[in-house]
Amino acid sequence: MRGPHNIWRLIRTGATFERTGAMKVALDAANAPAGIRVAARILGWPFAWLGYKGDPALPPVTRAITALGPAYVKFGQILSTRPDVVGVELADQLSMLQDRLAPFAQDQARRTVAAELGRPVETLFSEFSEPVAAASIAQVHRARCIDNGREVAVKVLRPGIEAAFRRDIDAFHFAAGMIERLSPSTRRLRPRDVVAHFESVVTGELDLRLEAASASEFAENTAGDEGMAVPAPYWHLSARRVLTTDWAEGVPMGDVAALRAAGHDLPTLGARVLQLFLRHALRDGYFHADMHQGNLKVARNGDIIVYDFGIMGEIDEYTRRVYAEILMGFIRRDYERVARVHFEAGYVPRDRDIKEFARALRAVGEPIFGADASRISMANLLAYLFEVTERFGMATRTELILLQRTMVVVEGVARSLDPQINMWEVAKPVVESYIRDNLGPHAAVRDLTRAAQVLGRFAPLLPEYLERRMPELLREPPPPPEPRRRPGLAAGMALGAVVALAGAAFGAWLG
Repeated sequence: MRGPHNIWRLIRTGATFERTGAMKVALDAANAPAGIRVAARILGWPFAWLGYKGDPALPPVTRAITALGPAYVKFGQILSTRPDVVGVELADQLSMLQDRLAPFAQDQARRTVAAELGRPVETLFSEFSEPVAAASIAQVHRARCIDNGREVAVKVLRPGIEAAFRRDIDAFHFAAGMIERLSPSTRRLRPRDVVAHFESVVTGELDLRLEAASASEFAENTAGDEGMAVPAPYWHLSARRVLTTDWAEGVPMGDVAALRAAGHDLPTLGARVLQLFLRHALRDGYFHADMHQGNLKVARNGDIIVYDFGIMGEIDEYTRRVYAEILMGFIRRDYERVARVHFEAGYVPRDRDIKEFARALRAVGEPIFGADASRISMANLLAYLFEVTERFGMATRTELILLQRTMVVVEGVARSLDPQINMWEVAKPVVESYIRDNLGPHAAVRDLTRAAQVLGRFAPLLPEYLERRMPELLREPPPPPEPRRRPGLAAGMALGAVVALAGAAFGAWLG
């Protein structure tokens, strides 16, 4: 229930950060001003004893997040890919949230597998290891199939994870509602819609049958992409709480030292990660929306292995074209074009000044070009972008939340491999290729052909529809009935006139 009891949950969140020492670390990483630091100290210190203790062996922020639960861990995973936002030290601490959380007992995992697949583990797998990776929602075991002898990864949901997520998301809904009520200016950001979107994503992630379907569809879409691989799911060994796929053998993307020791070209890998994401988002409209280092490996031949398809993003064809036009406008430094696309797509209210918006976008984009990538503060850039969107009344686009978030994550992964990467130069060939194929003359012909095909499918129904509807459309309306004269008609007409005048006045007042 989204009631006031969630205040307790939110108080414990702040108290946990204060008790574990994470509050100071987080404020330092965010470079928070003195006023906010003092307020956080005053509000946090009296309630510190209410916070969760967490694991004292962990760094402060990681300790607090893991103590608070899986929804907070998800947020920490995103921050772990952004050393330019939270700092290198904190990003390193948060990186363990990707796949190195405390596992649950193997016996519990075996019981879950047996219950979900209807057979004891010994009859399905000749080998079934201790957990090799543990994340916020599930853990993975290395196993070998009895029927074909192949090595597989068996993913098993954590016990009670569904209830834990419901509790956290319930508190998030309550907090979003309070934020909108206490600060009406935040409504343009649609915090409640954002939380609802996050809830729908997480709900899908908790059903591993949907993840198997996503892996299968993603593998079909990317079958022709060079330099990447997708482990195939085993449908007969998968269920709601268990997923079995091919084993992905490779060096974890987060282990930069091991990648370098194995002889891999790190700048090439960084560019490929970014280009693969953009290609899938623009070309297919279906992309991996959780591409942090914990879900990526590098095979011996240099292929990037992508796995863990619990969170996928999807955008329609029109939105893809708008997104590509915006990217290309920034790449070519054509800020008037970027502004025009925002207005045409309805992202900015039409009563705003397009020229002024273009100048604001120039102030966002110009510092990026020609600068040393390592000296660009993405935190400052995002802060200024927020100011621009607030100033021009732009509302949060919930359909683009996953795309925007994943773009941030993927850039963080690429930058961890190549700190000097210029995301705009790397993105340029992919975006240009998409625009050439989808916004040029050939695309116009293709759109017309598609429209003709749709009309062709409905053409056989057109005569019958016209025969049925045309008589009704052409039939003259019947004359109005003669007014019946009865006593009191004059009084009734007077009353009607008064009501009409009152209604007109009320309508004018509303207008």
